[in-house]
Amino acid sequence: MAEKDFQPLTQNVVRGLNDKLYDKRKTAALEIERMVKEFVASNDVRQIKRLTAVLAEEFAVSHNNHSRKGGLIGLAATAIALGKDAGLYLKSLIPPVLTCFYDQDSRVRYYACEALFNIAKVARGSVLPFFNDIFDGLSKLAADPDMNVKNGAELLDRSVKDIVTESSSFDLVSFIPLLRDRIYTANPFAKQFLVSWLMVLDAVPDLDLVAHLPEFLDGLFNIFKDRNPEIRKMCEAALGEFLRGIKRETKNVNFADMVNILVIHSQSEDEVIQFTAITWLREFITLSGRTLLPFNAGILKAILPCMAYDQDKQNIKEVAKTVNQSLMRLITEDDDKDVDSDTVSMDCDNDFVQPQTQTQLDLGPVVNVLTVQLSHKSIQTRIAVLRWVLLLHMKTPNKIFGQIEQLFPELLKTLSDPSDEVVLLVLEALAEISASPAGPPRNSPSQSISEGSSPGSEQNAAPHRQLNKYFHKFMNNVMSLFRTDRKLLEERGSFILRQLCLLLNAEDIYRAMSEILLQENDFQFASLMVRYLNMILLTSSELFDLRDQLRELATAESCSLFCCLYQSWCHNPVATVSLCLLTQNYQHACELLMIFGHLEVNVEFLIQIDKLVQLIESPIFTFLRLQLLDTQHNHFLLKSLYGLLMLLPQSDAFTTLRNRLDCVPNGRALPSDISDTHGAHDFPLREHVQRINFKELLHQFKTVQQKHFINKHSRSPHLAKNLLNM
Repeated sequence: MAEKDFQPLTQNVVRGLNDKLYDKRKTAALEIERMVKEFVASNDVRQIKRLTAVLAEEFAVSHNNHSRKGGLIGLAATAIALGKDAGLYLKSLIPPVLTCFYDQDSRVRYYACEALFNIAKVARGSVLPFFNDIFDGLSKLAADPDMNVKNGAELLDRSVKDIVTESSSFDLVSFIPLLRDRIYTANPFAKQFLVSWLMVLDAVPDLDLVAHLPEFLDGLFNIFKDRNPEIRKMCEAALGEFLRGIKRETKNVNFADMVNILVIHSQSEDEVIQFTAITWLREFITLSGRTLLPFNAGILKAILPCMAYDQDKQNIKEVAKTVNQSLMRLITEDDDKDVDSDTVSMDCDNDFVQPQTQTQLDLGPVVNVLTVQLSHKSIQTRIAVLRWVLLLHMKTPNKIFGQIEQLFPELLKTLSDPSDEVVLLVLEALAEISASPAGPPRNSPSQSISEGSSPGSEQNAAPHRQLNKYFHKFMNNVMSLFRTDRKLLEERGSFILRQLCLLLNAEDIYRAMSEILLQENDFQFASLMVRYLNMILLTSSELFDLRDQLRELATAESCSLFCCLYQSWCHNPVATVSLCLLTQNYQHACELLMIFGHLEVNVEFLIQIDKLVQLIESPIFTFLRLQLLDTQHNHFLLKSLYGLLMLLPQSDAFTTLRNRLDCVPNGRALPSDISDTHGAHDFPLREHVQRINFKELLHQFKTVQQKHFINKHSRSPHLAKNLLNM
């Protein structure tokens, strides 16, 4: 190449820049520095531009690696010579240097770092328009396999950081897209490089990096997953600083754009990451309040499983509990009101609502999450879910019924949960739903004994309560559950039924159960269920008021209840007699006992009579025992007890009852005929009891027992006819 092609460089300088020896290239660079200073002194801009063009176009991009090295040192020398004027020529100086960042020769890459370091040292803030390109190159050099290149890049990196820190013209907005792209790097050195820059930029007072946090928060959490302790430590520190910044600059923080990111990382298998993400959620709820309600479902999906953690993850569990409680406090009665659909946009591919102006709870996604988590293996998680169901029913009763068809079956399944605490909460939730005035009314109530058309009832019987349709659905499902799971009935049936009587009206429970049993086709189950219901009625403290109501039968409603119970109690003869004894219908009890001789007496039958004798000796029947003192007016009571005695074999129960009857004054002086006494020797009839048609009730008893007999002895139905003909 002719000498004039390299002007204003001399032949000696050209030869020196192309030399393979560093010292000769260095000497040539010193000559370039002298020349540029002369050009500056003479204000010869044309020659300066010509010189930088030659270095950039003929040397820095040469195929000869020594020439590229010479071009780089020449460009650095030019910048040094230009001094404060270097900023005017950076478009010619920096691009060729940056090109060499990607050179295949590691020494070229190293000299590129050195050259840019020298350029930046004199140009300072003037290099910032090239920052994105410089940053992009440095992010790659940070992972360079050559240690010398990495060291050179680190030196340059520190210099650029100083420039950014001291400058007021850094363009953060244009930098963020590059950061967003680079932050998902897999190289550990590049990760350290990126996190270090985030910490530097966050420390600059004039840069509001927190406002752009949604752009790179996910990437930062991904870097946090790295197993390198140093990287994890850096990420933890950076996230801590960002959270402190959020607390200081709440007005500039876009909480909504970060919630889903935190929800995802709140489900991380890495305990530190999970704890950090949930801690951020806790602070977000505190700072942002109801604006996060549209994300309630996603947050619940993340934190509810954390309730299951043991001591190894106690810190995560405690933070999750705090988040859960904070979320619950955000729910108000306002969330039960309808909002304009124009204020909400829904992401169909996401479980979470993307809010615009709406700050109300979207119940659908929340119920979806609760329904799934209700079957979680952890008791604590299931308890938390049920408390949410109760809260939503209390705060948003109208809207919850829009989702109840999805939730109700899952609640019913949970009745068989092994945890008593879970079952209690399920019962409470189902009771609240079943008795809520917000629920749909019962469409067509089943015919009840209290409606004046069933055996034993009269026209002036008390009307049946109108309850919402879920009450009857609830009762039917409880009965179905007991029918299919006899072990549950045996082990938890009493517990469940007693709690229901506490949570709802005991009379409503017993009426509903009785009506359902009237339609029962499984006679064995019906008898068993009546046995349980009767035992609870006679022994449970929760049913004291109901027992008292039945004992007195002082109102039309109480008589209606007696008739209703009697119909289904007919499935169990001993229970029917005990109901008559409780309600002081002793003459009818005596009539029933006379029929017992035609019933099939087996061991189970005798065991039930044995238990009835024990109950007669209990405080429940104190009133009955005291009535034995007045034998003149309690003839049928005395006869009923003797009837029980005659049914018993000579056992402990027989001895107990005989000893009791031996204490009765003139207890053995039973008249053979009392037809002429007009009832003087029986318990005085009460006003409303006189309206009960006991003949129809007795016919009902015989009919039901006939069905039992036929069902058990299907080959000999004629044997049951004797029962009806009595």
